[in-house]
Amino acid sequence: MIRRTFSLLLIFLVPQFAIPQSSVPRDAAEIRLALKKLTVLGSVLYIGAHPDDENTAILATLAQERCYRTAYLSITRGEGGQNLLGPEQGEMLGLIRTQELLAARRIDGAEQFFTRAIDFGFSKTPEETLRFWGKEKTLADVVWIIRTFRPDVIITRFTPTLGGHGNHTASAILADEAFRAAADPSRFPEQLQFTSPWQAKRIVWNGFRPLQTDTLRNAPPTVTMDVGSYSPLLGKSFTEIAGEGRTMHKSQGMGAGQNRGESSNYFQYVDGDTAAKDLFDGINTGWSRVYGAETAGIILDEASRTFDDTAPEKSIPKLFNALNLLNTLPPDPWCSVKKENITQAILSCAGVWIDAVTPENAASPGGEVKFAATIINRTSYPFLLERLTLPFGGADTLLRTQLERNKPVRSMFTVRLPDQINESQPYWLREKPGTGSYAVSNQLLVGQPENVPPVMITLHLSSPDGKLSVTFPLRQRVIDPIDGELLRPFEIVPPVIINVQNPIVLFPDLSERKISISLKSSISNARGIARLRLPDFWAAVPEHYEFQLKNKGDEQTFTFSVHPLKSAVSGIFSGEVEIGKTIINRSIQTAQYKHIPPQTIFPPAEGKLLKADLRKTGSTAGYLMGAGDEVPAAIRQMGFSVALLSDAEIAEGNLDRFDVIVAGVRAYNTRPLLRLHQERLMDYVKRGGTYIVQYVSPQRNEAENVGPYPLTISRSRVAEEDARISFLNRNHPVMTTPNKISDEDFNGWIQERGLYFADRWDAKYDSVLSCHDTNEPDRAGGLLTAHYGKGYYVFCAYAFFRQLPAGVEGAYRLFANILSLHGDRRRSTKTGSR
Repeated sequence: MIRRTFSLLLIFLVPQFAIPQSSVPRDAAEIRLALKKLTVLGSVLYIGAHPDDENTAILATLAQERCYRTAYLSITRGEGGQNLLGPEQGEMLGLIRTQELLAARRIDGAEQFFTRAIDFGFSKTPEETLRFWGKEKTLADVVWIIRTFRPDVIITRFTPTLGGHGNHTASAILADEAFRAAADPSRFPEQLQFTSPWQAKRIVWNGFRPLQTDTLRNAPPTVTMDVGSYSPLLGKSFTEIAGEGRTMHKSQGMGAGQNRGESSNYFQYVDGDTAAKDLFDGINTGWSRVYGAETAGIILDEASRTFDDTAPEKSIPKLFNALNLLNTLPPDPWCSVKKENITQAILSCAGVWIDAVTPENAASPGGEVKFAATIINRTSYPFLLERLTLPFGGADTLLRTQLERNKPVRSMFTVRLPDQINESQPYWLREKPGTGSYAVSNQLLVGQPENVPPVMITLHLSSPDGKLSVTFPLRQRVIDPIDGELLRPFEIVPPVIINVQNPIVLFPDLSERKISISLKSSISNARGIARLRLPDFWAAVPEHYEFQLKNKGDEQTFTFSVHPLKSAVSGIFSGEVEIGKTIINRSIQTAQYKHIPPQTIFPPAEGKLLKADLRKTGSTAGYLMGAGDEVPAAIRQMGFSVALLSDAEIAEGNLDRFDVIVAGVRAYNTRPLLRLHQERLMDYVKRGGTYIVQYVSPQRNEAENVGPYPLTISRSRVAEEDARISFLNRNHPVMTTPNKISDEDFNGWIQERGLYFADRWDAKYDSVLSCHDTNEPDRAGGLLTAHYGKGYYVFCAYAFFRQLPAGVEGAYRLFANILSLHGDRRRSTKTGSR
């Protein structure tokens, strides 16, 4: 429990995001709210399946009006969704959505947890979802979070039968079962060396609308809560706060309005004790629930009632008095949480600013880091800075310095990082994941939203009223000419980073292809050998290169000629360097968006050698990038010259120079100019061009008139990636030219067949393929082609944006055929093979 308390302290006190200054409460309204929260000992856990499932109005009301300790448990990190911001998918998208949830929590005041389950995309049934996640493993995680967070009330976003998504209903099934399992010591007993069983008082379903409450079994009456109340302290209603939090889900396009006025939410009984009027009926939320803490509660109540906005430091003696009393009590979870909260409140009342900053953004294991530690007491409260504890076994630095009002105390330090320190890889990505969940061997990390910062410093303060210690992270300080001061996470990176320039390399025959890897040094004087690690029956020339990177940040690129032997099959290759006796094979991926801190992962430096019998016709392609995808790189691998088209080129450029133009995923959702110039694109087709439109989300009329003839796009999808494919016209050019497509070309697809299929279309369209999920009707609107004038139009809802970056051979062959559809003007000299 000690280690858990420490991690909670880090989560509470450590802002790890790029914002001006700090997130520690500073103004009088925030301090007043923090003091009120010290007097309330109730807790509530809201459970859903994904980022954005949470009801932010409920979270804001419970956390900031009722002052309960509130948290949202998202079963997954949202890895399987679509990305409206850029090309990131999978693990990196999950990282982005993790940070978007944390940004929302900073607004609504709740905490955030996750299980190890992986979002694998849309699922039609909870049975499929629980098989994929591993029900017992995911249930164990939910039980663990209930046992460690210890909620009085659990709220589910969905029910076992209502949710519209197998992941949604599965989250409710898990929550319902975990409600009882968390209190049963025979369930998951291995957890009990760290925590103890816990029985929440009740579990309810947040039904939103009164009519929905009739869908559950005969149950006691509904509890109603107004989440639209106005807070004079915050100057906003809780629905306004909810709108701000919801808007943090930018990768999903979840910008929300800020509703004002009364707004009722409804809660239906599921299990446990019933509630007649309020979610916390019959629950003691005062300090009397902690044995021996009543006096501390009285003092904290007085500190809250007598708080002076103009002199917050006057509250510090009372807060220290309560803290000292709690320190004399036996270990108790509520005492641990509230002692952390009191420590923060003391610092806020004193206006204390603490930081440790470096101009460097990263260092490598074994390296040295120089930083400046600063503390400023901006009130007259008499703090003495006793000492500073450096990380990694560093000796305490005795300071014994009186903190005079508003006079900074600053010292420079150097620490040497341990040789075996972990890179700043998110903890759930350090081990190879299983099929449906991440591998996390350290039980104490399960549920946590992110890593503890790698370099932590502790300050020890004393005063006439008591002592406290404050642990805080090393961060990079950046002065941006537009945004001003930014504090960003400090990272631990590999000594040399290897990036494979083409992660998918297509070999349509035995000819050689060039594969380049680039090295970037994170240290000085890096020297060694760089090479490719290839599958059997593949060869590279040369076998290796010797390299020397003199300065930190130096880069060098090496190119190998790679070719398959006769017996070669598709496989994974990697780039690696050998420095002394150390082998390094890590690359780097980053995501930088203004609403979250920069995100970095270090996946293996690898790619796929794709040996596929593939031909194509044509040589030039224009690409209309939409929300962001990696399809252009795949088209280049097929032998096309690809140009990304700007809005100006769409409006005025010479489109006839392209054999084919492809609209990227959600292009019609993200580029309104396409609808404005739809006639121009159709004229390009009429003159003999080929225009391919990938999936479009049917929202806000953005999917209307995307083709030359009437076409209605639905929300239908085929989520089973191995759903059987039916060939509706085996003689269609898409099926025959220049590659003959067979059932085998649909093996090995990932996550889904496709999404947002058309459900109605004009007779002038030809439907080429159909498929369907189990027990659902056939979907024939996933690949439609039409002659228009001299050219071809193609609507394609099949998920090539997932299959091509994953190196699915059959998807390459099929997409090459779609690209090769040609009208009358395409010259036969452009036909060829690669």
